[in-house]
Amino acid sequence: MKTVRLTMAQALVRFLENQYVRYDEVEHRFVRGIFMLPGHGNVVGLGQAIQQESKELEVYHGKNEQGQAQAAMAFAKQMHRKQIFACTSSVGPGAANMVTAAANATANNIPLLLLPGDVYVSRQPDPVLQQIEQPQELTISTNDAFRPVCRYWDRIVRPEQLMTAMLSALRVLTDPADTGAVCIALPQDTQAEAYDYPVSFFEKRVHRIERRPPAPYAVAEAVAAIRGAKRPILVCGGGVRYSEAGETFRAFAEAHNIPFGETQAGKSAVVWTHPLNLGGIGVTGCSAANDIAKDADVVIGVGTRYTDFTTASKWLFPASAKYVNINVSEFQAYKLDAIRVVADARLALEAVSAALAGYRAPYGGEIEAARAKWQKELNRLDAIVADAGYVPEVHDENSDSWKRFAKDVGSTFTQTRALGLINAHIAKDAVVIGASGSLPGDMQRMWRPNTPNTYNMEYGYSCMGYEVSGALGVKLAIGENREVYAMTGDGSFNMLHSELITSVQEGRKINVMLFDNASFGCINNLQVGQGNDTMCTELRKREGADRLHHTGPFLHIDYAGVARAYGCKAYTVTTAEELVAAIEDAKQQKGSTLIDIKVLPKSMTEGYGGWWRVGVAEVSERARVQAARKELESHLEDARRY
Repeated sequence: MKTVRLTMAQALVRFLENQYVRYDEVEHRFVRGIFMLPGHGNVVGLGQAIQQESKELEVYHGKNEQGQAQAAMAFAKQMHRKQIFACTSSVGPGAANMVTAAANATANNIPLLLLPGDVYVSRQPDPVLQQIEQPQELTISTNDAFRPVCRYWDRIVRPEQLMTAMLSALRVLTDPADTGAVCIALPQDTQAEAYDYPVSFFEKRVHRIERRPPAPYAVAEAVAAIRGAKRPILVCGGGVRYSEAGETFRAFAEAHNIPFGETQAGKSAVVWTHPLNLGGIGVTGCSAANDIAKDADVVIGVGTRYTDFTTASKWLFPASAKYVNINVSEFQAYKLDAIRVVADARLALEAVSAALAGYRAPYGGEIEAARAKWQKELNRLDAIVADAGYVPEVHDENSDSWKRFAKDVGSTFTQTRALGLINAHIAKDAVVIGASGSLPGDMQRMWRPNTPNTYNMEYGYSCMGYEVSGALGVKLAIGENREVYAMTGDGSFNMLHSELITSVQEGRKINVMLFDNASFGCINNLQVGQGNDTMCTELRKREGADRLHHTGPFLHIDYAGVARAYGCKAYTVTTAEELVAAIEDAKQQKGSTLIDIKVLPKSMTEGYGGWWRVGVAEVSERARVQAARKELESHLEDARRY
């Protein structure tokens, strides 16, 4: 056997250089590059290896470990899971910073390879800098925290273990049914240890991402259920996009006259103008999808996880409805006691459609009426102006904080109007990215994609901080000739925007659309909507000796000034005219931009037939909480139990 003597870290980099995937007979490199935040535990061993062994891998300097990992996740999501970046960190706090990103990737079934440094296997210098010592077990380190949030976890305590570990890692990273975060912990002494590796381990290796065909019996059962349907509805999930089955999904809907609602992950698989596209469905959905869904007799879910936001906490669809689940994951296909078609979305849709030949759902004008009703509402949302007769979309009769915001910050610009203007004025092939706050709800309802695969919303984990960092990952995926816009609230921006600096450093232009309402707006709505007072959800100064509440002036933060300090072109806007001018000027810039949009609290969208189950107190002294509890119990009477 021919061998080559390398350190474990050198062998790792050489291995990553030679991994490829093949999908529909298209072959390309699987690992595009590495995000690296050097520190104690990776800068010497792995750092040396990257310098020596990297031939094609692109190396980027992350500014925050979570931020770089979120960028890598967004890249893989935009690439439909066909290419990845690896991320490496130091021992201890650097590694711990990536745990959130690992959970985010696993919740969304997005491949993410994490290579955190680890403490010494030999234990000779213990406790080393940044090491946690657990008296009950000396093998535990910070990296054990990755175990519950990863699809695969390993620690390389001998250099030869790298071979089996990395083959297992690539198995998971290229598995459409069960991908997610993979953590390979790299003890710093093992990184530097040498071994005579077989040369064959470093030969080009092609991982085939196969399309799993459906079983004939599953197709037959699905067809039998759909043929008997009078009001079927399709749910377009993220699996449609990852399978690159958007055109097949569209053809299926057209052939059988079945309307469809979109999940956050599935949105933009088909353009919004399609006559069967009802838009977002569920808690943050629109009236078109939810009105049709409430009377559906068969629900055909394609590539969806059926989160509580999609099903409105299992309340949206009738309890008597049947489910047909097309999903490459058996775990997901089994949900809601469905008829299961465990297969690739494209192959399954083609097989079911062929067997369903001649069937067309007997809708009359309901679909057109639902779309027309929603279009009228969209027109209204686009045009909302806070004039003398203005009442917020989300009205809290016990608070006029929006009036105080207008006084303190000097803006009466509404969030829905701002969003509509952005949608109308950015390029049709631009990609928008978001994750948390009130914007995902507004965007699932209001955003109108004119180009497929231009909507990158992370809502499986709703991770604050994904937006700006993720925009860098999207930019790396789509290239220099297209724009990316990070849609973020002030809360998320404050929590994590480190990779904005990386975008400036690398000359990779991203555009940050920062909606500043000086609050955690959607959580404030949840809080007060269930009968509670505002607490820790508004960015206001403390006034007097009140130990629980902040009732003073809203903070007026110059986010544009923050961005300028990083080297971005930045704008502050409070009117429609200023926003449009800023968008157009930003298009002319070569580097990253930020538009600080001061928007009124409570001016986001709300309602449209959804319901979200939350833990309202069963016992309370407050009448408003008691009323919220009664409403919860009334909805539970109609919700599906399993």
